[in-house]
Amino acid sequence: MDTRHPPITPLVSTGRPRPVTGGEEREGPPVDWGATENAVASPPLRETGSSRHVSLTIGIVGLPNVGKSTLFNALTKNEVLAANYPFATIEPNVGVVGVPDPRLDKLAEIFQSQRVLPATVDFVDIAGIVRGASEGEGLGNKFLANIRESDAICQVIRAFKDDNVVHVDGKISPGDDIETINTELILADIQTIEKVLPRLEKEARVKKDKQPQLKAVQAAKDILDEGRTLFSAGLAQGTEEAAPLHELHLLTTKPFIYVFNVDEDELTDESFKDEQRALIAPAEAVFLNAKLEADLAELDEAEALELLHTVGQEQPGLATLAHVGFTTLGLQTYLTAGPKEARAWTIPRGATAPEAAGVIHTDFQRGFIKAEVISYDDLVTTGSVPEARAAGKARMEGKDYVMRDGDVVEFRFNV
Repeated sequence: MDTRHPPITPLVSTGRPRPVTGGEEREGPPVDWGATENAVASPPLRETGSSRHVSLTIGIVGLPNVGKSTLFNALTKNEVLAANYPFATIEPNVGVVGVPDPRLDKLAEIFQSQRVLPATVDFVDIAGIVRGASEGEGLGNKFLANIRESDAICQVIRAFKDDNVVHVDGKISPGDDIETINTELILADIQTIEKVLPRLEKEARVKKDKQPQLKAVQAAKDILDEGRTLFSAGLAQGTEEAAPLHELHLLTTKPFIYVFNVDEDELTDESFKDEQRALIAPAEAVFLNAKLEADLAELDEAEALELLHTVGQEQPGLATLAHVGFTTLGLQTYLTAGPKEARAWTIPRGATAPEAAGVIHTDFQRGFIKAEVISYDDLVTTGSVPEARAAGKARMEGKDYVMRDGDVVEFRFNV
């Protein structure tokens, strides 16, 4: 099981016998989402099998002194070292951050859930990159090893002015900073390819099935030699086009998210923000003030909202960043709820009902029978599961059903 989450009591029920540990047959509870008012059968998760956890890991990178660790402090409310000198972050700091989702609070109200468990994003604060990192300068080798494990790369770009915080290159230039980071990542990928090309060329001469991979790697090198990232050229990790490159773990196949750390008065300066967006289009840009975000993290909800309004914002920049991460990686959430918890589960867009069930536990996918699905909006409108059923808003879906964001689901399975 994924030990990063608290013990879970997933929303499942099955009215037929199912084997448990040791092959013993045990009668499951009857299929009745509304066995009591708004309650569901919610047996504890058995220890056999495991979950198919869909991770979302975003590596936070940037030049030294751009506000990465301040941002990370706000994300996790942890006190990692945020010092004003290069390489203050030597080992990567990892934080698991909940994705804000007001739907869960409403479900918890309907089901009288004891706790709320949002979907999560793993943020990794990685040591500052400098020119020459691809050659091992600074903490280059450690930086590259850590970032390879991330699903997406979040570049924190300094746009704020502060004479007390030195810029590693002596001037504030977001465009130059972006170019420096992209160049180092591109050079690292070129080095990776140059190391494997001789072997691939030799293998392709005797094994014809290696020729497509060789051609793909050569084409990738041509793109990198032009100074372009592979992602921008359509070779995104996890896609069919990039499949021949998978074993190389190339950095620039990862999607980039750009966070501009700006002065407070620039948060509402649309002309300034448009200039920054133009530097990285069509990638997503998030604008925030890292110090402000750190202050918000220490306040209660009412105080935080009041502070946001004073700077013309409706929600924290970190909430925007978490949602952009989900969108960038093609993820969505479905929801389960009961008296013990209301929870969001992360799945790829396009996942089927059995695949979604497997995120909770592999037994759910292996023994999938069907799923009872109610859209979040329909459940809120009707007010309860029995009322949603009575209104014809509850659907029984089979193995081919493609999940939608916000589906409230009860899985039925038998193993």
